[in-house]
Amino acid sequence: MSLRLRETNMIMDFKISSHVNRSAFTLIELLVVITIIGILIGLLLPAVQAAREASRGTSCLNNLHHIGIGTQAYHESHGSFPPGGIELIAMKKGGRQYSWCAFLLPFIEQQVLYDSIDFDNPYYIGEENIAAAKTPLAIFVCPSASHPADGLAGGLGASDYGGIYGERISGPNEPPKGVMIYDVAFRMADITDGASHTLMISEDSKFGKSQWISATNVFDQAYPINEAPAFENDIRSDHPGGANGLMCDGSARYLSEEMELNTLAAICTRAEGELVGEF
Repeated sequence: MSLRLRETNMIMDFKISSHVNRSAFTLIELLVVITIIGILIGLLLPAVQAAREASRGTSCLNNLHHIGIGTQAYHESHGSFPPGGIELIAMKKGGRQYSWCAFLLPFIEQQVLYDSIDFDNPYYIGEENIAAAKTPLAIFVCPSASHPADGLAGGLGASDYGGIYGERISGPNEPPKGVMIYDVAFRMADITDGASHTLMISEDSKFGKSQWISATNVFDQAYPINEAPAFENDIRSDHPGGANGLMCDGSARYLSEEMELNTLAAICTRAEGELVGEF
């Protein structure tokens, strides 16, 4: 082989070797790429989580919107809103019975479920009543809420929304000042504080023990939004910065936890004559 041919082959071998070396990642380059990917994931993850929560918050408001349609249809049919709950006189020793949710069933596309309930007996007596009580209803569950893996006690259908029984912020709630109280059904005309300024139903998903069928599914507000202790029924949610609620005019809206306490107290009453500004 001539000297020139050897030189040519050596040059070609060098070029091939150089091309191979340049095509591979060095360890440092690989670490840099991994670091960049980690940073991008760290930046994107909160945005993805925020987008998911925004979607869940919208679904929660949509639940309340449809509940609001139900309350307005109930009022049109019965001439009043449903009571917060009823007590069967013969069964008072056994605790309160059916809630506003149960009375709304025909007006939220649950006529068959409503017809299966024997309202002359408590919801925990009778095979059909127990089966109805255990029926999960998505309209009463906030998508952001977390419930025990084994469900509620006895496997009863959960409710993350409670009726407003009144408020204990400005003083005792006696007699109850809210729209959803026991054994009384209020008309729109009874809500003299104004339907758009009076809260009827709101979230209490942090309590985690309420059932849609039980009349214990009402509460009077005593703390700022999202600040009540675990044992209390109060306006609380798993949404950041506030909770969702339903006004008596059927509008569903977000309630900020920054709301002034006197304003919060005022919207939880039906006829106390408070002046309520923007909230």
